[in-house]
Amino acid sequence: MSQALTLARPYARAAFAVARDEGSIEAWSQALAFSAQVAADPRVAGLLLNPALSHEDAVRLVAPEGAGGSFLRFLGLLAEAGRLRLLAEVAALFEQLRAEEQRVVRATVTSAAELSAAELEKLRAALKRRFGREVELRTAVDPSLIGGAVIDAGDVVIDGSLKGKLARMQAALAG
Repeated sequence: MSQALTLARPYARAAFAVARDEGSIEAWSQALAFSAQVAADPRVAGLLLNPALSHEDAVRLVAPEGAGGSFLRFLGLLAEAGRLRLLAEVAALFEQLRAEEQRVVRATVTSAAELSAAELEKLRAALKRRFGREVELRTAVDPSLIGGAVIDAGDVVIDGSLKGKLARMQAALAG
């Protein structure tokens, strides 16, 4: 996985630079997400490995309808380099660059039960103070947490779940 990220990073940076220069970051984001999803389909992934598939056909296979010329050229470069299989990593890295550019922290809050709008807004405000950036929250529910929540904001994970506290207490007692 880390090798795929290493290989994808220069492509993501180049794509982001072109998108920013064109003023079409949102369009590139959507196009990359579409292409990554198509390329991740096992049937398509198998086709992309077929040496009989031309680069042009590979690009047509993964490109969204109405994609711009620069995006099609980008896919062509990936095809020629045999890197279309990296589209998921390129798309993810592109989104990271986009978040940095827009000074947005993307965080996922996983809680034992559904959080109310008021609780989410309170959490968003606290994370905004902590990171000094706008915060985009995604939510998930995992009843196995028993209570509390786990916040995953990229490099920062805050485990305030009852399950996590019990695990830490067990480790402290066992050690």
